[in-house]
Amino acid sequence: MTEARILSEITARRDSLIALTQDLIRIPTLNPPGRNYREICDYLAARLGTEFKIEFIRAHGAPGDSETYPRWNLLARRDGTAAGECVHFNSHHDVVEVGHGWTRDPFGGELHDGKIYGRGACDMKGGLAASIIAAEAFIAACPDFKGAIEISATADEESGGFGGVAYMAERGYFDPARVQHVIIPEPLHKDRICLGHRGVWWAEIETKGRIAHGSMPFLGDSAIRHMGAVLHEMETALYPMLTGKYTAMPVIPEGARQSTMNINSVHGGEAEPEEGYTGLPAPCVADRCRIIIDRRFLIEESIGDVKDEITALMERVKAQRPTFQYDIRDLFEVQPSMTDKDAPVVRTVAGAIEKVLGKHAEYVVSPGTYDQKHIDRIGKLKNCIAYGPGVLDLAHQPDEWVGVDDMMDSAKVMALTLKELLL
Repeated sequence: MTEARILSEITARRDSLIALTQDLIRIPTLNPPGRNYREICDYLAARLGTEFKIEFIRAHGAPGDSETYPRWNLLARRDGTAAGECVHFNSHHDVVEVGHGWTRDPFGGELHDGKIYGRGACDMKGGLAASIIAAEAFIAACPDFKGAIEISATADEESGGFGGVAYMAERGYFDPARVQHVIIPEPLHKDRICLGHRGVWWAEIETKGRIAHGSMPFLGDSAIRHMGAVLHEMETALYPMLTGKYTAMPVIPEGARQSTMNINSVHGGEAEPEEGYTGLPAPCVADRCRIIIDRRFLIEESIGDVKDEITALMERVKAQRPTFQYDIRDLFEVQPSMTDKDAPVVRTVAGAIEKVLGKHAEYVVSPGTYDQKHIDRIGKLKNCIAYGPGVLDLAHQPDEWVGVDDMMDSAKVMALTLKELLL
């Protein structure tokens, strides 16, 4: 009877779920630079304030935080009638740039044919809305639960999460003595449980040269040509080697089960001219060239070995070019993370998926990192997964959407998970 009451409460909230998702999409929380963070927190506080205790958390001093674009986070907590464990739903409220190619208003929240369209619909305002509906329905059906329910809406996941979950984790909000179960409603499909993610190392590689007149390049030393040799070594040696590194982690999609590296950008020589400049560039030999690399690595690899591979590559190039000089600068690194399939939150969500969808859960690992990295690394909380509605491939795409039926099913899974953990 309890399950039936919970599911009935969710069914009755379908229109509320749609309206909530639309409202969230219509607040353009663009990152960068970090627009409307306080506005969305205020909206959620007004929505949740009658049932939850609300706390606003500004990430003072975090990357990107400023008086113009303060990094605001919201934490809503509802304590039960007796002692017990805490279940925390964490969603990021920021969204990436709109980009080109949209055929619908990216902040319109349009509902058409069972889909809600807009930037952040899938990643991950639909998941945030589903977790809120799940919690509200569970509280209505089971007001005498034990323990606590928390819902957080956090900043800057799209740019590393340092103004959001990392900031909160550093201040004890994800201490295992305070929170026991964390569900992050990222769009990994409603029948999948995401156990973790690959590792990442971002670095800047700079080659150095000597400036000279472009008509007499022999008097200079081109940093761009040096970088060309680096790129050639990557193409002929590094990339083929990476294809041979394969993981037992259930990473999706299939291509991400091997080690990968992307070159995010190349900058060499003169700076790009200011917009509107119509003159010609100066004739100079480039005395510097930089690339940013994004290396994704596997749980079977160590970060030390990953870095050593790049250093060895640079040394091979140096041995072939007498004037070659370089620097490698670390920008960002995260270890791979994977929760055990026997962890309590994994088993509970898997059981709820089977009840709601009538099928066994699929276990996956994300190709890119998300805020589990901070909950694991800083908070030392291992009992954490990503589970939410939406199709991962739609994230950051034009005409991004989330399905209403998928959100409803995910909300049911989340609510039954609360039943198992808090009753």
